[in-house]
Amino acid sequence: MQTPVGVDMSKKTFDAAVPLNSPGKYRTKAKLPNDPADFPVFFDWLRKHAPGSPVFMEATGIYHEALAIALVREGFEVYVINPAQIAAYAQSELSRTKSDRTDAKLIARFGVAQMQLTRPLKPWVPPTPAAARARAGLSAQ
Repeated sequence: MQTPVGVDMSKKTFDAAVPLNSPGKYRTKAKLPNDPADFPVFFDWLRKHAPGSPVFMEATGIYHEALAIALVREGFEVYVINPAQIAAYAQSELSRTKSDRTDAKLIARFGVAQMQLTRPLKPWVPPTPAAARARAGLSAQ
């Protein structure tokens, strides 16, 4: 099993964390621009530090979508998680610290826990063009 990567998204940036073999230790990448032109830097980092690993991220309105779509196109397995699930997981850990970096680590731990289940989550699939248009309020033509 590959170690899941946790990604904490915001409107302008995102942070990523990969658990290392030592308990409580992570490799992190902070404040990456949430801009498709800059995503290749993240892809290179993933290939170097977490090759073949699935990527877990919260559904953050629309902010996660461009990265999630780009990751799938690059061949990464992506899991987009309901924020309520991540919040509940944080409560189960009695987690009180809140920062983008610690949230990325939390999401990575959530991913590890999910991958160990008998019935893990299903990978995220990008919306079809028609579904994307419908959600944007445009008519399919």
